[in-house]
Amino acid sequence: MITLIDGTSLHPAGLMGDTSIYELRGSQLHNRYYLLSGPGSRELLSAPEVVGFPCYSALLEETVAALHHLIDNGLGGDLDIFTILRGGLNYPLEEAASRCGMRVRDMHFVSCERVIEDHVIKGLEIKYDKISPSRGRVLAIGDILATGDTFRHCFEHLMQKFLRAGGSVRRVIFFTIGGTRALPQMEALSDRLRSLFAGFEGIDCFFFEGAFTVYEDKGVSGINVPDIDFGWKGGVVTPEFRRFIVDRPDALLEKCIIYDGGARRYNLREHFAEVLEYWEGIREHAARIDVRALLEEKLGYAGPIEFEEWLDVTHLRGLEDLGSLWADEQTLLQREVDLRAVATRRIASINNLKQQYEKD
Repeated sequence: MITLIDGTSLHPAGLMGDTSIYELRGSQLHNRYYLLSGPGSRELLSAPEVVGFPCYSALLEETVAALHHLIDNGLGGDLDIFTILRGGLNYPLEEAASRCGMRVRDMHFVSCERVIEDHVIKGLEIKYDKISPSRGRVLAIGDILATGDTFRHCFEHLMQKFLRAGGSVRRVIFFTIGGTRALPQMEALSDRLRSLFAGFEGIDCFFFEGAFTVYEDKGVSGINVPDIDFGWKGGVVTPEFRRFIVDRPDALLEKCIIYDGGARRYNLREHFAEVLEYWEGIREHAARIDVRALLEEKLGYAGPIEFEEWLDVTHLRGLEDLGSLWADEQTLLQREVDLRAVATRRIASINNLKQQYEKD
């Protein structure tokens, strides 16, 4: 599991409307990394009931806030948008740019699908692209990044086309529901781009609600999918999202932070099957699952722990007014949970929504 670099911490960078913006700082981080927290992204990342168009609209206000933050800090000119189909279409980059008065010059597309057999990624396949290289481009990208393999594969494809056509990249703005593996990947990518393109300004990387980690194994429940499912342990999660989840403790027990983003919008049958498979597995195996260990896994640390240690474990040291959040998390760790009852409620909720979409 790739965790955050020791000494990395979160710092307030602004509040735009209902969106909190934090900057993630660390001595070994040379790009600009931010965490965004807003009502839409908190709902999306906690509830698999958010499906269809709301998956897109949920991130709009936060994306607008991020672009305004960059504009206020010197970003000018036009944007190109690079979309990695299908999950990339969930990111409202074009609409957000329009809301901010930014012109989108070109739209680049790559269709890249993971080849998955028995829940194991066997490879990647690019089936289609539309890339129009030019010079001095600012690339805006939205993608779910777990291991980063898809993004790396697609961005390399785009770079080769830019290089062959004499194009260049001035700056990259990356939006992700993603994990800490983005950090070393973005650092390496910026080094390469600086070596290729004179005047490259760096990468602005925005995480929605947290820089998460991915499961290395099937987890305490025995159901999680390695290298695909997101968790909190070793990452950093905004205090707003931590509070949101503590106030909705059933959401803490979901399979991961986000179920497949593409399926949630474009293949609801697949999405509902994935969610139900998880909760039916929890219901079936509830008696053998260590509830305390499961709660600790989901919160990202073994507890209870003292406030000062909690600040270090969560990378939230330096932020204010977190005492009640820490205390409520410690109380949550002591909670008696009937996993079978929770699973039954979640299955009923998902089936109810599923039936609404299956009506003629």
